[in-house]
Amino acid sequence: MTEAAHATHLAQLNVATLLHPFDDPRMAPFVEMLDPVNAAADATPGFVWRLVEEGAADATGLRPAGEDVVVNLSVWETREALWDFAYRSGHLEVMRRRREWFARHVEAHMVLWWIPAGHLPTVGEALERLADLRAHGPSPRAFTFACAYTAGEAAQHLGTVEPTQPEPAVPSARPAPSRDTAAAR
Repeated sequence: MTEAAHATHLAQLNVATLLHPFDDPRMAPFVEMLDPVNAAADATPGFVWRLVEEGAADATGLRPAGEDVVVNLSVWETREALWDFAYRSGHLEVMRRRREWFARHVEAHMVLWWIPAGHLPTVGEALERLADLRAHGPSPRAFTFACAYTAGEAAQHLGTVEPTQPEPAVPSARPAPSRDTAAAR
């Protein structure tokens, strides 16, 4: 892919409210799926980065949105790459069974937004985008798969964010690739 194709990446956050404590036996099937699903995400073409807790393989121990809320924050090269992982991989089985482990959300629980390539969103930034979606509905700044915007439509909301590294307590599951590495995928 060309450098222009990687000028932006798609960030996504989803939050899920636990029905049971994470160590409850009823959560065991979900916990057992975490490593294989995360490994599949990491290996999916178009995957860039995902939030993990320091010293852990995932972010389920982080609770920035509440003690009973788990977060999933990741970055993808394109909307299509994220869609393919979410709906055309083993991840779909987790989604089909989500009501076994997570409460039904009354308000938006997932948000997408475009970021400059090389920028890794913070949890605070992600939660702010979710709050924006909840307060104002879909827009080029915060949207969903059902009401998506292109990177071009969102260009005014990208700002001049400098490429960053995540907060020290939440390193990347794998280093963000350089443009050369991403182009090789």
